[in-house]
Amino acid sequence: MKAADIRSQTPDQLDEQLANLKKEQFNLRFQKATGQLEKTARVREIRRDIARIRTILAEKSVGSKA
Repeated sequence: MKAADIRSQTPDQLDEQLANLKKEQFNLRFQKATGQLEKTARVREIRRDIARIRTILAEKSVGSKA
């Protein structure tokens, strides 16, 4: 997921996307624990996407207050 794509979305859309990514992260954690995880790189991608969304949400909230 590109930062430019994330920046073009509204905060509500970003909150929804963040919730979906957290659910996927939860499921991947269970797959890893049970040995069913095939794409181990996906865990890293999800973690970075969550951080990217949180960073941009923080930027937008600071920008709206200024």
